[in-house]
Amino acid sequence: MAKKAARPKVRLTKGDYQALAGFRHALRQFLAFSEDAAAKAGLTAVQHQALLAIKGMPQGAKAQVSVGDLAEWLGVRHHSCVGLVDRLEALGLIRKRADPKDKRRVFLQLTARAERKLAALSAVHRHELRRRAGALGALLAAIRQ
Repeated sequence: MAKKAARPKVRLTKGDYQALAGFRHALRQFLAFSEDAAAKAGLTAVQHQALLAIKGMPQGAKAQVSVGDLAEWLGVRHHSCVGLVDRLEALGLIRKRADPKDKRRVFLQLTARAERKLAALSAVHRHELRRRAGALGALLAAIRQ
């Protein structure tokens, strides 16, 4: 039986705990803001996250986002992502297109309606992040020390 590598012993200060707690609190506040903004736009938080991923996922050499890519990006199982994609399609927010080279693979495209919703949501999210940037930056700086 192989021995686990010992973790280095690190002494955390009260300031370290405060910075970590503050950062988690700030993240939770932003997530609550995001969930509320998505709900006001008629979306769940996961639906918003999926639309944002389809639009903004770094694709490298790939020109299209597949269901598998989206599942990986969202950290969900493929079959769960298929259900999400089906619901987004039923809402008229995405179109599915089979890969001409591999019919088992499905590519996703936002509809004009989804583009409008996402643009509005992204603008309010960017504004909120800019509003919180100073506090978040200070928390990250404290964690880096």
